[in-house]
Amino acid sequence: MPDHDLTGFDRGTFTHDGSTRRILRRGTGPAVIVMAEIPGITPKVLQFAERVAAIGCTAVLPVLFGTPGRNADPADGGVLKSGLYTASSMWKVCVSREFTVLATGKSSPVVTWLRALAAQEHQRCGGPGVGAVGMCLTGGFALAMAADERLLAPVLSQPSLPLALTKSRAGGIDISAEDLAAVRGRCERDGLQVMGLRFRGDRLVPGDRFAFLRRELGAAFTAVELDDSTANPHAALPPHSVLTEHLIDEPGQPTRAALDEVLDLFRTRLLDQHHDTHDTPDTPDTPDTPDAPDAHDGASDGLDGSTQVS
Repeated sequence: MPDHDLTGFDRGTFTHDGSTRRILRRGTGPAVIVMAEIPGITPKVLQFAERVAAIGCTAVLPVLFGTPGRNADPADGGVLKSGLYTASSMWKVCVSREFTVLATGKSSPVVTWLRALAAQEHQRCGGPGVGAVGMCLTGGFALAMAADERLLAPVLSQPSLPLALTKSRAGGIDISAEDLAAVRGRCERDGLQVMGLRFRGDRLVPGDRFAFLRRELGAAFTAVELDDSTANPHAALPPHSVLTEHLIDEPGQPTRAALDEVLDLFRTRLLDQHHDTHDTPDTPDTPDTPDAPDAHDGASDGLDGSTQVS
């Protein structure tokens, strides 16, 4: 698969608390924050974002690491080049103070920025709230973001932090006790549903992590756990990326069914409620999108100048 030239995606930036990052957007309707896995926003992550937009949501992709659109598959770019690119993205995460890689019981500082982004996109796109999908290293971010009541549909796809180097790390996830209590309260009070996806043999996402989420969230946690044999056999790495690299996008395939469950969650929580609100006779008509212009609409936001590792 070639690199994606980002055609069809609007480009902009978002700044919060002095930190500015680039943003990609596609679609209209309630916002879904799509947080990529290492090494970054690959063509297959963009394909997932296109599916989100196709159901009537706005896919919003913050550039947290890597080069947007760059294909990291070693079958296309070579093992050495792809390996160096992936290592470069991982190194930047490990040395950054905004990502909590090893600590247990702690939300990554970048979650505060992501919550602010979700708040802006809710105001910008309208709807009852916002969805979020985290993948791999960012998987737990969607859970921590759900401490904010605007987050209505959190999806944790192969949440891999903290790195499962010890039993205690394997049996936890990267969220603070305070944020976890807030999410649990929303599940009990508001009926919040949290979805998690993993392959059963994935060592980066041990079964103890999902067992922890079941204990903490009860029936509010929906676990989609797939046999390794259902993963795309042509992927370069062992079964891990449910919605992207290991997806077999064909009817009847378990990974396709998992993707459909994610999209159905967004429909139920963001689109059905949105339509019900607008269909209520006593509710005044209001536009889905604020009249104010998008302050972050960037025709030249520097995406083309991102550094690539060769």
